[in-house]
Amino acid sequence: MPTTPATATHSSSNGTAEAIMLELVDENGTTIGTAEKLAAHQAPGQLHRAFSVFLFDEQGRLLLQRRALGKYHSPGVWSNTCCGHPYPGEAPFAAAARRTYEELGISPSLLAEAGTVRYNHPDPASGLVEQEFNHLFVGMAQAALKPDAEEVGETAFVTAAELEKRHAEGPFSAWFMTVLDAARPAIRELTGPSAGW
Repeated sequence: MPTTPATATHSSSNGTAEAIMLELVDENGTTIGTAEKLAAHQAPGQLHRAFSVFLFDEQGRLLLQRRALGKYHSPGVWSNTCCGHPYPGEAPFAAAARRTYEELGISPSLLAEAGTVRYNHPDPASGLVEQEFNHLFVGMAQAALKPDAEEVGETAFVTAAELEKRHAEGPFSAWFMTVLDAARPAIRELTGPSAGW
């Protein structure tokens, strides 16, 4: 497996490697412990906290990203603006804003909570499993994107109709439609009825 920012260990202040840890939760989203990131995703998967961000431009178009080919999980597929995992003890809102900046080089505007969704999505290509309690966020992308090439292969702003066409034609992340559908009420509130979400 290639080493990417997602699978690489972080160096601590004394120079030793430190594994990326995730927050394990129960079915109500209450923290019950921690697990190393890759271990939490190995079948059958451990239920852990995650987040998904949906950012829109002034025309009500959704910002998609195609995950970089070097990522260990779901490489090269299209997905929502940004998704990831809070560090243990990190608020999901803070994690969502942090990762959006790290991956896309922008700070979201009007970022708001859009509920939670719990799912279990195996990824047939990698054998990894997304057992996630996912915190959803919607907001605006109002600055020029500066994607990190190690995280993001490509970006696109799409209308609801364009997304439907893309989704029918190309590979998307296993969790994409689940998180999009769960976030739709907040998306409609943000973009208005004319955007078609």
